[in-house]
Amino acid sequence: MMVSSSKYKFGLLWSVGFVAFALVPVLVTSRYQMNLASHILIWGLFAVAFNMLWGVTGMLSFGQALYFGIGAYSIGLFVHHAGKAWYLPAIPIGLVFAAVLSFLLGLLVIRVSGVYFTMLTLAFAQLVWGLTFKLYHFTGGDDGIQAIAKPEILSGGVTKYYLFSFIIVTICIYILWRIRRSPFGTVLNNIRQNPQRITFLGLNVYKNQLKAFVISAFFAGVAGGLYAGLDGSIHPDMLHWPTSGNAILMATIGGMGTFFGPVVGAGILTGLEEIVGKYTEYWSFYIGVVVLIVVLLFPNGVLGIKKFSGRKNNEEKETEVVCNSGN
Repeated sequence: MMVSSSKYKFGLLWSVGFVAFALVPVLVTSRYQMNLASHILIWGLFAVAFNMLWGVTGMLSFGQALYFGIGAYSIGLFVHHAGKAWYLPAIPIGLVFAAVLSFLLGLLVIRVSGVYFTMLTLAFAQLVWGLTFKLYHFTGGDDGIQAIAKPEILSGGVTKYYLFSFIIVTICIYILWRIRRSPFGTVLNNIRQNPQRITFLGLNVYKNQLKAFVISAFFAGVAGGLYAGLDGSIHPDMLHWPTSGNAILMATIGGMGTFFGPVVGAGILTGLEEIVGKYTEYWSFYIGVVVLIVVLLFPNGVLGIKKFSGRKNNEEKETEVVCNSGN
């Protein structure tokens, strides 16, 4: 009954979310509202991708902005230097680059854990962020690249790009959900709870953490690529540590122990920035206070308020799945 109830709640959340975002082009009354919905979609994907690493695997990375920025800069640089015909091809090129780079960096940073892992991911992201300033003639430096031209299929209004983003984000979130529900996802969850137990069962913790690291980077790159097209520009802040901090805040506010929690967190944080920013120049202070209150009142996140009473039983069942899943 508990499993059935959990599936029902998840299916309900998925259905409500899908219908709500699908109806945005019909319900919104302005370009601003359409852009706001697009931002929530893209930030939601970024937060879910990050949560695959932190909430599921237990690896707190402060460098996810690196892969978000790679996805964005791939499109901006190709279009700027080679023409708008490269817009769509630049998307998979950027994703491959993000995956390869995350694999190479993962070989190094995953060998350490805890705060050392967090600081190494931050260090590499800050290194690339600094390079964007030094390579001014190539990256545009602190000015970035503005007015990125989209191909005809995506130009001519915000509705086209919103629908494009909606389809891509929906597919990506579904894939991430399938990964989390798979035996591999169960292994990752057990690594977060007790890596020694996973080693005892004969599974390679390092290899599975590396896979999660690459998967998270890949989908963070997707979010970055979509964001570049939405704003029509790229800038170094996409690679800066506050971008990684946004993902952490979104996952924390929505509930890092839930799948859709980061999407809810993305909606709350993005909405707060837009609403509070209209009334005061000190919007970041007030948002910080609101976020602090939310975290104190709901330590498990908005969607994690109620803990399942059968959590221990579920963990035992997950262990059995891990035993049967193999390497």
